[in-house]
Parts: sequence; structure tokens; C-alpha cells
Amino acid sequence: MNVEEFRLYCLNKRGVTESFPFDESTLVFKVMNKMFALTGLNAEDFRVNLKCDPEKALELREEFDYVLPGYHMSKKHWNTIICEFATDIQIKSWTDDSYQLIVASLPKKIQAELNELTNGHE
Repeated sequence: MNVEEFRLYCLNKRGVTESFPFDESTLVFKVMNKMFALTGLNAEDFRVNLKCDPEKALELREEFDYVLPGYHMSKKHWNTIICEFATDIQIKSWTDDSYQLIVASLPKKIQAELNELTNGHE
């Protein structure tokens, strides 16, 4: 998976927006204004930071050498994935997990607003 495929995968999810809140090269994906993924567009290799359950984050880091503690993020809650070594299925699955973690943390009112969105997304 390349950065453009990842971008389209994220944008196809319900309630997702993209922005550059930090600088012109760090692309951030948010669901209902809460960040669930980001990637640096100027990096030598394609990497993404994804939110992760703390226990699962540790398990993934132990199992895969291309899953690292989140770069410039809370190492407890974020992983950095070196995408050239991960399968598309892994990247999509871990992105889905990140998205769902954020959705589950949203206030019920915002979750209801998200569920009302019918713009052809997931």
C-alpha cells in the first residue's frame, strides 16, 4: 500500500477529514475532529501512526519488527507502522482498529451525528 492508497482508504470512512494541522508535510486524518491516523509525506519510507489499545500495541511491537512505538506520539497509545513491510490487510485492519477506538471514545451525541452521515462512506 502506498500513501495515496492509504489516503483514499481513510477518506472512504464515514466522518473522516484530512488536514495539515502541524506543518505542510504531516497529513492527519480525523473522524469527527479526533485524530486516528497521520503520516509524514516527506519521509524516505511510507510510515503511518495509528492509535492502538495499549496492550495490543505492545503485542504488535513484540510480534512485528516493523511496528514501533508511536513517533512523536504517546508511546502507550500509538504505533508507527513501516508500511513497506506490512501487508495491505494489516494496514487496513490496524487503521480500522484506530478508527473504531476513536469512534468508541466519542460522546454519544457525536456518535449519533456520525451515524447520521449518509455520504456514501463506510
